Amino acid sequence: MDETTFRQALKKAGKLPHVIDELVREARAFEAYLDTRGHGLEAATPQDIRDYVSTVNEREAKIRLRGVALYFRAVGNQTLARLASELREQRIASTRQALRLRQFRGIHPDDVARLKAAGIVTTEHMLAAGKTPRLRQELAARTGVAPAVILELVKLSDLARIFGVKATRARLYYDAGLQTPDRFAQWQPQALRQMLVAWVQRTSFDGIAPLPKELVFTIAAARELPQAVEY
Repeated sequence: MDETTFRQALKKAGKLPHVIDELVREARAFEAYLDTRGHGLEAATPQDIRDYVSTVNEREAKIRLRGVALYFRAVGNQTLARLASELREQRIASTRQALRLRQFRGIHPDDVARLKAAGIVTTEHMLAAGKTPRLRQELAARTGVAPAVILELVKLSDLARIFGVKATRARLYYDAGLQTPDRFAQWQPQALRQMLVAWVQRTSFDGIAPLPKELVFTIAAARELPQAVEY
């Protein structure tokens, strides 16, 4: 295990020392599992990761996959990093109650009704139905909902995949210019807090900007989120 590179990458990403220690332990747990298979992390395969998570319960898998995903990202193995992130996201999604589209502010009830008639009620439905430009175009033609509204709902639903982000936060981030999870990567918590505070004051948004502690968590969660939509 290349612990030095891993720790340096985590520190650069802004992880606190106790968090770094925990993530290293998670990666080492996977390394210990691989030892029973006769090889180490450098020879790990996608099947190793799938088999590994099948040995623990859903809650434990979500915890362990985080360290595994971040380790492989740090050492440049993007294939295994993406797989671990996707498996973790699947387990998070399975225990997370999806938002209903009607909970998002600024969406006309008629558009929500048209989508509901097509069987699209939740953010999970929206992401599946609007995953690609072609699917979004077909959905707009089928429902009569404007393509711009379809895209807006897909982006709001994508933001709602970030752990802890609900309808109001998703609308705040979207309106303030953070329209997709990858937009968070360029921000540091304090700078983002200042931007959002200024934006709320300037626009009289009906809500408050997140505190720095929340933004630390949100930025980290957004950076770890696997891509789910083709824009």
